[in-house]
Amino acid sequence: MATKIKLMRLGKMRAPYYRIVVADSRTKREGRVIETIGKYHPKEDPSFIEVDSDRAQYWLGVGAQPTEPVAAIFRVTGDWQKFKGEAAPPPMKVAAPKPDRKALYEEAVRGNGEEPAAGATTPKKKAAPKADTADSSAADTVAEAAGAGGEGPAAGATSTPAE
Repeated sequence: MATKIKLMRLGKMRAPYYRIVVADSRTKREGRVIETIGKYHPKEDPSFIEVDSDRAQYWLGVGAQPTEPVAAIFRVTGDWQKFKGEAAPPPMKVAAPKPDRKALYEEAVRGNGEEPAAGATTPKKKAAPKADTADSSAADTVAEAAGAGGEGPAAGATSTPAE
């Protein structure tokens, strides 16, 4: 039986993720598999790649042929170089761990200062300074005079359609 190491697509539209699987070369992309040996999530930054190196080496050793995308993944992880006996590639980038949200919250609560810790909460908005009362009262009287002019809907007159 001719076996291939290929990607099995999962996920939804525009959000794919893949499993690296060993399957008969005649099966469909999402068809029956012999073994799952890894995962690949291309949309994450940096891409998430996880390969069971021992199983990949076994399947390469017994003659399973990787597809082009899988061979590229194996070159990134170093499994292909290990199989061929070449020098290992530079280490892969790994995403930085996300800060613990509960720890950020507890730190903000303990602080009780004027400004909360950066990234923990949204800072409070400052109140706008009040304008002079003489200027605002003059603006109010102008607005009232414009509304009491007898024009428009502010005048209170109801219009009836002409017959």
